[in-house]
Amino acid sequence: MKVAVFNTQAGEEAALRELLPGHELSFFTEPLSLESAPGAAGCEAVSVFIGSQVTAQVIDALPALKCIATRSTGFDHIDLGHAKEKGVVVCTVPSYGSRTVAEFTFGLMLNLSRKIFQARLRLLEGARYVTDDLRGFDLHDKTLGVIGTGRIGKNVIAIAKAFGMEVIASDLYPDTAYAEAHGFAYTDIPGLLKRSDIVTLHAPATKETRHIINADNIMLMKQGAFLINTARGDLVETDALVRALTSGHLGGVGLDVLEGEDDLREEAELLAYKPERIKDFKTLYENHLLMDHPNAILTPHVAFDTDEAVHEILATTADNINSFARGVPKNALT
Repeated sequence: MKVAVFNTQAGEEAALRELLPGHELSFFTEPLSLESAPGAAGCEAVSVFIGSQVTAQVIDALPALKCIATRSTGFDHIDLGHAKEKGVVVCTVPSYGSRTVAEFTFGLMLNLSRKIFQARLRLLEGARYVTDDLRGFDLHDKTLGVIGTGRIGKNVIAIAKAFGMEVIASDLYPDTAYAEAHGFAYTDIPGLLKRSDIVTLHAPATKETRHIINADNIMLMKQGAFLINTARGDLVETDALVRALTSGHLGGVGLDVLEGEDDLREEAELLAYKPERIKDFKTLYENHLLMDHPNAILTPHVAFDTDEAVHEILATTADNINSFARGVPKNALT
């Protein structure tokens, strides 16, 4: 089968060539788009990552396409409805790096609670051992609000319990048996925001979860509370977040994902003024405000990125493609 792989990084080509013997493979470092689609001409399958926007137009530009194997759990970068309409199977990696992302979540949490990043900057600025304003707080006995209790959320809860934190959670589909076994309770979003010292997001990006943290509820959070997001940028309304942080209502934020983060990659194109993209430009500006804020730690969507997690992603993706070629698709959404 002819397969084109987009968004490739160092080492992935060699691994996938080993995992996909017998296929005619092409590799591209750039994302799949209308501009790069000719590279996949005649391909029955493409593999993409979240940087690719697989729109209806992109799908239509590939008439031989029968399978999209995304190397991600999320699929909001793919026009699923159009793929189904065209008879294109979309396969995902339903779980990977659940421990990886949970550990990174606590990396952000600890950096904020103990001001580790600020302390390092203090030394780099030549202030030596001046410790003014660097006092932090213990995670022990603090209340952690976990929004989304899938595999990653459950691993976060396990780590939180090891730190001696109190845990409350919210989920559209609560796992009450798991909650009872692991000593935490579910509540609604307003209740969780009011009670939590730290809120961490682990929900997928769907219509129901878009802006789950927004202007109408963010001020319910405790004065000085922290917000952590290693899930999807669209879960948080950027304008509301900037207002809550710059006003001092939030004590800090740790973000591995941003609303409109693709525009940060293509900033020069966005800055070519287009009236219809005013909202995107505003979000881009607000993201830069977050980057410059002393109480914000931002990382470029790398919470998943460990050797172990990437191996798991590639192995599952290859299995999805091989299974499709055999006529028995795995992890298919359409």
